Amino acid sequence: MTDTTVRLPLDWRIETTAVPERGLKGTRTATEEERAALAKALDLVACDALEASYQISPAAGGGYRLEGGIDAAVTQACIITLEPVAGRVAESFGVEFRRDAESEAPAGDIDILSSADLEPLIDDWIDVGRIVYEALSAGLDPYPRKEGAEFEWSDAKQAEGKANPFAVLKKLKD
Repeated sequence: MTDTTVRLPLDWRIETTAVPERGLKGTRTATEEERAALAKALDLVACDALEASYQISPAAGGGYRLEGGIDAAVTQACIITLEPVAGRVAESFGVEFRRDAESEAPAGDIDILSSADLEPLIDDWIDVGRIVYEALSAGLDPYPRKEGAEFEWSDAKQAEGKANPFAVLKKLKD
């Protein structure tokens, strides 16, 4: 769960009173300013495009279920050459917002993959932008690499002709 006091680049919040009983479908496209803020926050060269589609449905117990997906075009720096590397992020998400999400922590062992993602519903706002930001962040390539880029490492000490310490011991043994 993300710290809700931190301001994120996407301020895409929807008030729960705007969600009808049958649910609410929506699509958002990030503006140029939002994409620039995303690139800065996620240490990207650029966020070239970001579109999110989602559906919010009322859930049992006064909560709301947010489901959807993102499609983004990003440019990251190659981990070897630092040259720009174009990439695509397509991720889906599903989160349940509840007023009592923090107090519902189960006791004992839990299977984190089988339990629903619970987020706190704060002041009756569903923070779609935060979930989209987290999905984008999780979907980024952690080690972007330009095609053909190879890391060539050499030990400067061995290049200078320094002897291996075990070779010195071998000489002592003989």
